Amino acid sequence: MHAYNRILVAIDFSDYGNLVAKQAQHLAEIFNAELNVIHILDNIPMPDTPYGTLISLDTQSSDLLLQVEKNKFIQICNDMNVPPANRWLVWGTPQQEITEFALREKIDLIIVGSHGRHGLTALMGSTAKNLIFHAECDVLTVHLQDNQ
Repeated sequence: MHAYNRILVAIDFSDYGNLVAKQAQHLAEIFNAELNVIHILDNIPMPDTPYGTLISLDTQSSDLLLQVEKNKFIQICNDMNVPPANRWLVWGTPQQEITEFALREKIDLIIVGSHGRHGLTALMGSTAKNLIFHAECDVLTVHLQDNQ
């Protein structure tokens, strides 16, 4: 096994996000790797904004929903002690944006949570499953269970 130098953790704001973040921090410490955090905005309307747009964390937004998302993301990154240069808030579809970011930034390992759902979600796929098949680097899924 090779060492990982650049790790990317994809977080959401679910109840499980903290578990995924802690796993990423732990692995970054083990490998003495740079930890990057990404959150993909896909749940709020952003008309006239093309997918792949990097959202500035340095300025206040006049859009209340966007500012709430930014504040949540900044707080999580602060709690993780991730430097501002390693924080990425992007508008788009998670699988596409995470895959493209990892390739562009030469990420060695992507860490993402996975519920291992069944039924319709399993049939249609999940972000974790799509990353496993499409990312050009290693992908680690943190198995999330409802009783965690």
